[in-house]
Amino acid sequence: MTEQSILSVGALKLYNTEASSRFNLADKSIVHAVDGVSFDLHAKETLAIVGETGSGKTTIARALLGLHAPGATTGSIHYQGQELNGISESDWRSIRWNRIALSAQTTGTAFDPLYRIEEQIAEPLREHQGLSASLAQEKVKRLGLQVGLSARHLHAYPHQLSGGEKQRAMLAMALSCDPQILIVDEPTSGQDMLSRHKMIKYLQEVRQTLSLSMLIITHDLASVSQLADRIAVLYAGKLIETGPAQPILENPRHPYTRGLMNAYPNMTTQRDLRGIRGELPDPANPPTGCRFHPRCTQAIERCALEEPPLVQIGDRFIACHLGGVQVLLKASNLGKTFSLNGNGNGKKDTENASTESFESVKAVQDVSLELFEGEVVALIGETGSGKTTLGSLLVSLREPDTGQIIFEGKDLRDLDLQERKRMQSRIQFIAQDPFDAISPRLTVQEIVREPLDIQNLFDKEEKNQRVNQAIKAVGLPVSDSFIGLHSHQLSGGQLQRVAIARALALSPKLIIADEPVSMLDASEQAKVINLLKDIQNEYGLGLLLISHDLALVRKVSDRILVMQAGKIIEGGPTNRVINYPQKEYTRALLNAAPSFVWGRNGQE
Repeated sequence: MTEQSILSVGALKLYNTEASSRFNLADKSIVHAVDGVSFDLHAKETLAIVGETGSGKTTIARALLGLHAPGATTGSIHYQGQELNGISESDWRSIRWNRIALSAQTTGTAFDPLYRIEEQIAEPLREHQGLSASLAQEKVKRLGLQVGLSARHLHAYPHQLSGGEKQRAMLAMALSCDPQILIVDEPTSGQDMLSRHKMIKYLQEVRQTLSLSMLIITHDLASVSQLADRIAVLYAGKLIETGPAQPILENPRHPYTRGLMNAYPNMTTQRDLRGIRGELPDPANPPTGCRFHPRCTQAIERCALEEPPLVQIGDRFIACHLGGVQVLLKASNLGKTFSLNGNGNGKKDTENASTESFESVKAVQDVSLELFEGEVVALIGETGSGKTTLGSLLVSLREPDTGQIIFEGKDLRDLDLQERKRMQSRIQFIAQDPFDAISPRLTVQEIVREPLDIQNLFDKEEKNQRVNQAIKAVGLPVSDSFIGLHSHQLSGGQLQRVAIARALALSPKLIIADEPVSMLDASEQAKVINLLKDIQNEYGLGLLLISHDLALVRKVSDRILVMQAGKIIEGGPTNRVINYPQKEYTRALLNAAPSFVWGRNGQE
């Protein structure tokens, strides 16, 4: 925290808390529901705290109102320079409702079923502001209009209102005493889409008309994009990423934040949803080091030993020893030219220049790209655009004429032969035609084991264990009768799965799949592409999916790169490329993508 932010007018502070809200379980163990959280809230600002259920979001909201048992909360809560943690209950009563108010999530139990809604909204006005019954009633009517409640709603009992209507009534109650800070806990949870839209609109209007500060506790990331100035991402009681809302939502840097975005359904998402592997840790027995490391696909040994501090990286703060999601592969200015006269590097053969004309094809021209750990990038373009050549350069099946390839921070050209061989084993290639790429002389077991034999890794027993694990991972049996089969005895779908298992045998971090399902029927395509997606998510692999099928890649990719005549001409998030293509070539690819057209001759 900077001195300037601590002294912000109307700011709320939780800073440098070494212990936090603690709860005793029946077995007397201590639960650190919130552990060492620091954040600030400026005047007229909206801060959203997001995270999975059980991450500690509501616990923070209750701590800011002194609603935990005495001694359960340690650390500092500064409101306009006043320390709130440890003040008496009578002092808290002067803060609650008048200065800091909470619109609770559990509206079903927050209202007394014996009193009408208008009476319950009026209660804080009488108790905390001393208004008469008539003045309180007048203000309740104004508050009702402000949040979209009619006289009928106000005169009803809680059980006579819908969930969304009770949520609006709770918001009116929280606003009744004109607080400077409004805490809203899951304002859109459990509501239908229209009610949710209305609630977001109400909150936007409240913020504009009342000029208050707002703290939103939610897992609804779409509402955050419409309401919040900044975001604080909470995981197992720890802040792991904070910063401006739009940059974090558009480009999450912490692996957990990225996982939340991948799991969130919204109308701008083209790809299928991907959940975060694993479960939240036991709060009574959290893991050592980084609490996310058991679920993180890029965790290193240090992550299990040391807790990462929240440090500033660019426009945000991130708690990650690696600085957030890692760049797995970076290619810069790659070029590859082929001669049509048999000279592989495309350079003119001066000895035969008088008798033979010189022709060449620039298959890849000045291509640069990045692929992050755990990311799926689709490379699309028509046949002959250079996609397969680029893939072969990235996996070192061919040497580029120009440019460099950085994998896991190392330039492959600078490595000695042994180290380069080891690094290349972490990048695996899945060919388009498995019947052409796999030797018909080998059995299934030998096909999957071949990379281990070539790399001369592990003893026989461990090789067999790895082979069986890879075969199981792709949904194939490991019975002697199956692993003894040869390629001609398998279906196309089975053989493609064997090819994927072969790629997994060396535990790669990057797979480049060249049209992996183009030769399969639609049913097998769906099975194999879902298999690739599940494997990629579970193992945290980077996946470069080379394809000409836009209808397919839009379901699995995070980003799309469009290639034409050896160049990448367009790239970006899948939803943007699909919905707002910038190049005429991309629009042509989209128009040619398979789709059902109803009506005669495509006319309704």
